[in-house]
Amino acid sequence: MQRRLMLLGVALVLIASAARMQAHHAFSAEFDAKNPVKLRGTIKTMEWVNPHSWLHIDVKGTDGKITPWMIEGGPPTSLVKRGFSKKSLVPGTEVVVEGFRSKDPACRPACRANGRDISFADGRKLFMGSSGTGAPLDGRDPTEQKR
Repeated sequence: MQRRLMLLGVALVLIASAARMQAHHAFSAEFDAKNPVKLRGTIKTMEWVNPHSWLHIDVKGTDGKITPWMIEGGPPTSLVKRGFSKKSLVPGTEVVVEGFRSKDPACRPACRANGRDISFADGRKLFMGSSGTGAPLDGRDPTEQKR
């Protein structure tokens, strides 16, 4: 009986960890390191979720049309260590986000990108991206190992 319970416990742990690993992806699986993007927009909302946070901004095109963008960032704990707080990403704040466009050209429900830097009107700049796992090693990540 104890052996069956132990095997059941091990099986549940393996299933749970496999589902979590499958949900996480490498940068190169979803984003194009050769397709940088620079977006000027207004913050709509910030999702502080694991394994990646999401910044939602509205970007006004030259034609005046608003396009929603979803910008993937690092995990919330990493963003906090880099100086982010819920007060630094207030809805209505104008920001410039530099990053890399998604490999999927569809913009449903919004265009998507992986964010590297967020610049604010007062000159502050925060690093929101993740390096490694296919993301460009460009020296902008303060935690990036030097070669």
